[in-house]
Amino acid sequence: MSASTSAAGGRAAQAAATGATTAREPAPMTVAAVALMRGVVDRESAEKVWLAVLQLQNQLRDHVGVLGLDLIIDEAEGYAYLRSRPDDPDAPLPRLVPRHRLSFSVSLLLAVLRKALAEFDASAVEGRLVLTRDRLVDELRTFRPASTNEAKLVDEVDRSIRRAVDLGFLKVLPKDPGSYEVRRILKAFVDGQWLAEFDSKLAAYVRIAKGEETA
Repeated sequence: MSASTSAAGGRAAQAAATGATTAREPAPMTVAAVALMRGVVDRESAEKVWLAVLQLQNQLRDHVGVLGLDLIIDEAEGYAYLRSRPDDPDAPLPRLVPRHRLSFSVSLLLAVLRKALAEFDASAVEGRLVLTRDRLVDELRTFRPASTNEAKLVDEVDRSIRRAVDLGFLKVLPKDPGSYEVRRILKAFVDGQWLAEFDSKLAAYVRIAKGEETA
């Protein structure tokens, strides 16, 4: 076999290998759609996927619309997610985006986080809102009767924090495990109406708790 034939064969093999590698790489549309189906896409932690969502948002809206979903994008805050459309009684669809049932303790934590985020934004301070575990314990303690067992309260707060992390509303800071960044996606899920409804429930809870304590 001549040197030129061997060289040609080598180039062909290399081209075939490169083609196989390229073929295995998913298209940006696929990457963006899969990421959205899995949860929230945010600019900070997945910039490449975020850019794909922005560039392909019209195609993505058409794609997920067939599944009864809406694509929500907040470019200012830097996040995108899918939301189920209101149920149509004449043509019901299976729910692809699950609704999260939250305990009272988790709901209380989210309300505290949302209000802290609103205060942070109103202060016009640059950067991210970071809260410590100790501060969250102190904040949530104010809603409990004075007779509440401290160890039980701390355990409950820790469970609520872990749940908020799982939901993507809090982010653990690797260099400071006792501190958490409040993710801005929280603003999309905890709006003014949710807070108003929860505040009324909380007021009733506080009245009951104080009544039980003084009884």
